[in-house]
Amino acid sequence: MGARPRALTLYSTPNWTSFHVGSSWADVVYGNNSHKGKKSKQPCLQVEDQNGRRVTDGGGCWSGLICPGADLYLEYHVTGLYYRGGSWEVERNGGSEKFDAVILTMPVPQILQLQGDLGNCKTLTNNQKQNQSEQREQLEGVRYSSRFAIALFFSPGVVFSFTWGARYVTDSHCIRYIAVDNKKRSTGLGPSLVVHTSVPFGQENLEIEKDAIQPIILQELHRLLPDLPQPISIKSQKWRYSQVLTSVPNCPGHMTILEQPLLICGGDAFTHSNFDGCVESALSVLRAFKVSLDIQKNT
Repeated sequence: MGARPRALTLYSTPNWTSFHVGSSWADVVYGNNSHKGKKSKQPCLQVEDQNGRRVTDGGGCWSGLICPGADLYLEYHVTGLYYRGGSWEVERNGGSEKFDAVILTMPVPQILQLQGDLGNCKTLTNNQKQNQSEQREQLEGVRYSSRFAIALFFSPGVVFSFTWGARYVTDSHCIRYIAVDNKKRSTGLGPSLVVHTSVPFGQENLEIEKDAIQPIILQELHRLLPDLPQPISIKSQKWRYSQVLTSVPNCPGHMTILEQPLLICGGDAFTHSNFDGCVESALSVLRAFKVSLDIQKNT
């Protein structure tokens, strides 16, 4: 059963903003009329950078990344990919379904862990098999950092001593980003705080469990925010595959594994790990997909 498309709210970093003012993607993030999205009714979000400067989205926070007519399915765990002549059979929790084309954007190690015929189609020519062997070698070279986060939930009525909605931290050995999450989401619940660790800290603690890291983050958070009230609950999170450290070399933003039926890998592992890298890969995948559709129409 498909879920309704959900709006996504984007917040840019001060560095991204300074380099992209006037670009089409900056227009999208800052709510210019060049896009068809809807502005949220919530107040503007103030972001404090490492120099204490406030960056405010003066045009309203945009929450319109919705593709009209698209069916969005969530919470589907894909476990296998099987070549079925003119289509791909995607195996997931609870069943399977056939598709004319598949685009994979999950972390590369998880792509390589998929069961089935990925890179092992019996009908491939020798040249195609050689190409896929080289592609697999490139994919195996991709490296990611891990990232830890904690969410702190406070009683309704709690007021923080600071006014910013998000803050980028540079004077900490582990914390990189702090956000007042309820300001982003405009919920009617009590305030909440989300804390993300830095890339170097994630690299140093790559295989450490989240429960062992939580006290370290909390101690550092109270150093940065000594007046922080006592939360009523805390939740920890770990992403084993967070930012890309080593991407696929000499890649145009995607990797075509098979042209017919189409199988494409995309994501920041095929460009570089930031907002621009994700956009660049998405556009690259789209171009390759459109070329494939044109070829099918003309055959």
